[in-house]
Amino acid sequence: MASTPLSRSEAKDLTRRRLIRAAFAILDKEGEAGLTTVKVSKAAGIAQSSFYVHFKDRQELLRALGEQAGERLRGAMREARRRAREAPDDRERHREAFRIPLEAICGHPALFRLGLRTRHDPSSPLQEFAVETAAAYRAHLVADLASFGFPIERESDRRRLEMIADGIGALTNAMAIGHIDGRYPDLEEAVDVLVAFSYGYLGLLRKDSSAWSGNPPSAPSDGPPVDVCPEPDGSSKNGNL
Repeated sequence: MASTPLSRSEAKDLTRRRLIRAAFAILDKEGEAGLTTVKVSKAAGIAQSSFYVHFKDRQELLRALGEQAGERLRGAMREARRRAREAPDDRERHREAFRIPLEAICGHPALFRLGLRTRHDPSSPLQEFAVETAAAYRAHLVADLASFGFPIERESDRRRLEMIADGIGALTNAMAIGHIDGRYPDLEEAVDVLVAFSYGYLGLLRKDSSAWSGNPPSAPSDGPPVDVCPEPDGSSKNGNL
Protein backbone atom coordinates (compact mmCIF):
# COMPACT_ATOMS: atom_id res chain seq x y z
CA MET A 1 0.00 0.00 0.00
CA ALA A 2 1.45 3.35 -1.07
CA SER A 3 2.09 5.85 1.67
CA THR A 4 0.30 9.18 1.64
CA PRO A 5 2.58 11.96 0.37
CA LEU A 6 3.56 14.52 2.97
CA SER A 7 2.11 17.97 2.71
CA ARG A 8 4.50 20.87 2.25
CA SER A 9 4.22 21.88 5.91
CA GLU A 10 4.70 18.27 7.06
CA ALA A 11 7.78 17.88 4.88
CA LYS A 12 9.21 21.14 6.20
CA ASP A 13 8.60 20.07 9.78
CA LEU A 14 10.24 16.70 9.13
CA THR A 15 13.33 18.37 7.68
CA ARG A 16 13.54 20.73 10.65
CA ARG A 17 13.38 17.80 13.06
CA ARG A 18 16.11 16.02 11.11
CA LEU A 19 18.31 19.09 11.37
CA ILE A 20 17.76 19.34 15.12
CA ARG A 21 18.42 15.64 15.61
CA ALA A 22 21.63 15.88 13.59
CA ALA A 23 22.73 18.97 15.50
CA PHE A 24 22.23 17.26 18.86
CA ALA A 25 24.33 14.30 17.72
CA ILE A 26 27.17 16.52 16.47
CA LEU A 27 27.11 18.78 19.52
CA ASP A 28 27.18 15.82 21.91
CA LYS A 29 30.05 14.15 20.03
CA GLU A 30 32.20 17.08 18.92
CA GLY A 31 31.18 19.96 21.16
CA GLU A 32 30.28 23.50 20.17
CA ALA A 33 33.34 23.91 17.92
CA GLY A 34 32.25 20.99 15.77
CA LEU A 35 28.75 22.30 15.16
CA THR A 36 28.70 23.94 11.73
CA THR A 37 25.89 24.46 9.27
CA VAL A 38 27.80 22.37 6.73
CA LYS A 39 28.11 19.38 9.08
CA VAL A 40 24.53 19.62 10.28
CA SER A 41 23.14 19.85 6.76
CA LYS A 42 25.23 16.90 5.59
CA ALA A 43 24.24 14.77 8.58
CA ALA A 44 20.58 15.61 8.00
CA GLY A 45 20.87 14.71 4.33
CA ILE A 46 19.92 18.08 2.89
CA ALA A 47 21.65 20.78 0.88
CA GLN A 48 23.33 23.46 2.96
CA SER A 49 21.24 26.12 1.26
CA SER A 50 18.12 24.39 2.60
CA PHE A 51 19.40 24.85 6.15
CA TYR A 52 18.62 28.54 5.96
CA VAL A 53 14.99 27.83 5.12
CA HIS A 54 14.63 26.53 8.68
CA PHE A 55 17.19 28.54 10.67
CA LYS A 56 18.56 32.03 10.13
CA ASP A 57 21.97 31.01 11.40
CA ARG A 58 23.86 28.74 13.77
CA GLN A 59 22.75 30.74 16.81
CA GLU A 60 19.08 30.23 15.98
CA LEU A 61 19.75 26.51 15.66
CA LEU A 62 21.39 26.47 19.10
CA ARG A 63 18.39 28.24 20.58
CA ALA A 64 16.10 25.61 19.02
CA LEU A 65 18.20 22.88 20.60
CA GLY A 66 17.85 24.54 23.98
CA GLU A 67 14.11 24.95 23.62
CA GLN A 68 13.60 21.33 22.63
CA ALA A 69 15.80 20.04 25.43
CA GLY A 70 13.82 22.16 27.87
CA GLU A 71 10.49 20.88 26.60
CA ARG A 72 11.56 17.28 27.10
CA LEU A 73 12.88 18.06 30.57
CA ARG A 74 9.67 19.80 31.61
CA GLY A 75 7.59 16.80 30.62
CA ALA A 76 9.77 14.38 32.54
CA MET A 77 9.85 16.56 35.63
CA ARG A 78 6.11 17.14 35.61
CA GLU A 79 5.66 13.39 35.74
CA ALA A 80 8.21 13.10 38.56
CA ARG A 81 6.39 15.75 40.58
CA ARG A 82 3.07 14.04 40.04
CA ARG A 83 4.47 10.75 41.29
CA ALA A 84 6.07 12.44 44.31
CA ARG A 85 2.79 14.08 45.27
CA GLU A 86 1.00 10.73 45.09
CA ALA A 87 3.39 9.28 47.68
CA PRO A 88 4.76 12.14 49.85
CA ASP A 89 6.58 9.70 52.17
CA ASP A 90 8.32 7.86 49.31
CA ARG A 91 11.92 9.11 49.45
CA GLU A 92 12.86 7.52 46.14
CA ARG A 93 10.20 9.48 44.29
CA HIS A 94 11.64 12.69 45.67
CA ARG A 95 15.13 11.59 44.72
CA GLU A 96 13.91 11.05 41.17
CA ALA A 97 12.85 14.70 40.98
CA PHE A 98 16.47 15.67 41.62
CA ARG A 99 17.93 12.90 39.45
CA ILE A 100 16.05 13.94 36.30
CA PRO A 101 17.69 17.37 35.82
CA LEU A 102 21.13 15.92 36.56
CA GLU A 103 20.67 13.23 33.92
CA ALA A 104 19.35 15.79 31.44
CA ILE A 105 22.37 18.05 31.92
CA CYS A 106 24.82 15.17 31.69
CA GLY A 107 23.06 13.90 28.58
CA HIS A 108 23.95 17.08 26.66
CA PRO A 109 27.01 18.51 28.42
CA ALA A 110 28.12 20.75 25.55
CA LEU A 111 24.71 22.42 25.41
CA PHE A 112 24.78 22.90 29.17
CA ARG A 113 28.27 24.46 29.17
CA LEU A 114 27.24 26.73 26.32
CA GLY A 115 24.33 27.97 28.39
CA LEU A 116 26.50 28.73 31.40
CA ARG A 117 29.01 30.60 29.28
CA THR A 118 26.55 32.69 27.28
CA ARG A 119 24.62 33.71 30.39
CA HIS A 120 27.65 35.75 31.49
CA ASP A 121 28.84 36.87 28.06
CA PRO A 122 27.38 40.24 27.01
CA SER A 123 28.75 39.77 23.49
CA SER A 124 26.83 36.54 22.91
CA PRO A 125 23.60 36.71 20.89
CA LEU A 126 22.29 33.98 23.17
CA GLN A 127 22.84 35.85 26.42
CA GLU A 128 19.30 37.23 26.68
CA PHE A 129 17.85 33.78 26.07
CA ALA A 130 20.15 32.22 28.67
CA VAL A 131 19.31 34.89 31.26
CA GLU A 132 15.57 34.49 30.63
CA THR A 133 15.91 30.75 31.04
CA ALA A 134 17.69 31.10 34.38
CA ALA A 135 14.92 33.44 35.53
CA ALA A 136 12.34 30.87 34.46
CA TYR A 137 14.04 28.21 36.59
CA ARG A 138 13.96 30.54 39.58
CA ALA A 139 10.35 31.62 39.09
CA HIS A 140 9.14 28.06 38.76
CA LEU A 141 10.78 26.86 41.95
CA VAL A 142 9.53 29.90 43.87
CA ALA A 143 5.98 29.23 42.65
CA ASP A 144 6.35 25.55 43.50
CA LEU A 145 7.39 26.31 47.09
CA ALA A 146 4.63 28.89 47.47
CA SER A 147 2.00 26.43 46.24
CA PHE A 148 2.95 24.12 49.11
CA GLY A 149 2.33 26.77 51.72
CA PHE A 150 5.59 28.59 52.11
CA PRO A 151 5.05 32.36 52.43
CA ILE A 152 5.44 34.66 49.46
CA GLU A 153 3.23 37.66 50.31
CA ARG A 154 5.97 39.98 51.56
CA GLU A 155 8.98 41.12 49.60
CA SER A 156 11.24 39.46 52.15
CA ASP A 157 9.32 36.19 51.73
CA ARG A 158 9.81 36.20 47.97
CA ARG A 159 13.45 37.20 48.30
CA ARG A 160 14.10 34.25 50.62
CA LEU A 161 12.46 31.82 48.22
CA GLU A 162 14.37 33.28 45.27
CA MET A 163 17.63 32.86 47.17
CA ILE A 164 16.78 29.23 47.83
CA ALA A 165 15.83 28.70 44.18
CA ASP A 166 19.12 30.20 43.00
CA GLY A 167 21.02 28.10 45.51
CA ILE A 168 19.50 24.77 44.53
CA GLY A 169 19.95 25.65 40.85
CA ALA A 170 23.63 26.46 41.37
CA LEU A 171 24.15 23.31 43.40
CA THR A 172 22.51 21.17 40.73
CA ASN A 173 24.80 22.73 38.13
CA ALA A 174 27.84 22.11 40.33
CA MET A 175 26.93 18.47 40.89
CA ALA A 176 26.37 17.99 37.16
CA ILE A 177 29.70 19.59 36.22
CA GLY A 178 31.47 17.45 38.81
CA HIS A 179 29.92 14.33 37.31
CA ILE A 180 30.71 15.37 33.73
CA ASP A 181 34.34 16.12 34.70
CA GLY A 182 34.68 12.79 36.52
CA ARG A 183 35.14 14.25 40.00
CA TYR A 184 31.80 12.85 41.15
CA PRO A 185 31.54 9.56 39.25
CA ASP A 186 28.50 8.30 41.15
CA LEU A 187 25.46 10.28 40.02
CA GLU A 188 23.35 8.79 42.81
CA GLU A 189 25.72 10.28 45.37
CA ALA A 190 25.13 13.69 43.77
CA VAL A 191 21.39 13.10 44.08
CA ASP A 192 21.87 12.31 47.77
CA VAL A 193 23.69 15.62 48.26
CA LEU A 194 20.87 17.56 46.62
CA VAL A 195 18.28 15.82 48.80
CA ALA A 196 20.34 16.52 51.92
CA PHE A 197 20.58 20.21 51.04
CA SER A 198 16.82 20.30 50.51
CA TYR A 199 16.37 19.27 54.14
CA GLY A 200 18.48 22.23 55.18
CA TYR A 201 16.75 25.00 53.29
CA LEU A 202 13.25 23.69 53.97
CA GLY A 203 14.14 23.44 57.64
CA LEU A 204 15.34 27.04 57.51
CA LEU A 205 11.98 28.14 56.15
CA ARG A 206 10.11 26.26 58.85
CA LYS A 207 12.26 27.71 61.64
CA ASP A 208 11.83 31.26 60.42
CA SER A 209 8.60 31.68 62.35
CA SER A 210 8.54 35.44 61.84
CA ALA A 211 7.93 34.87 58.13
CA TRP A 212 4.79 32.81 58.65
CA SER A 213 1.29 34.18 58.92
CA GLY A 214 0.12 30.72 59.97
CA ASN A 215 1.63 27.33 60.64
CA PRO A 216 4.26 26.18 58.13
CA PRO A 217 3.66 22.91 56.27
CA SER A 218 5.15 19.88 57.95
CA ALA A 219 7.62 17.53 56.32
CA PRO A 220 7.60 13.74 56.44
CA SER A 221 10.30 12.39 58.70
CA ASP A 222 12.16 10.51 55.96
CA GLY A 223 12.10 12.89 53.03
CA PRO A 224 11.54 16.44 51.78
CA PRO A 225 7.93 17.65 51.76
CA VAL A 226 7.93 18.78 48.17
CA ASP A 227 9.66 17.88 44.95
CA VAL A 228 11.89 20.91 44.88
CA CYS A 229 14.33 21.09 41.99
CA PRO A 230 15.25 23.61 39.29
CA GLU A 231 12.87 23.39 36.39
CA PRO A 232 11.66 25.81 33.77
CA ASP A 233 8.06 27.01 33.76
CA GLY A 234 5.50 26.18 31.15
CA SER A 235 6.81 28.75 28.70
CA SER A 236 9.18 28.00 25.82
CA LYS A 237 12.27 28.61 27.91
CA ASN A 238 15.10 26.16 27.69
CA GLY A 239 15.86 23.79 30.55
CA ASN A 240 19.60 23.84 30.00
CA LEU A 241 20.67 27.09 28.46
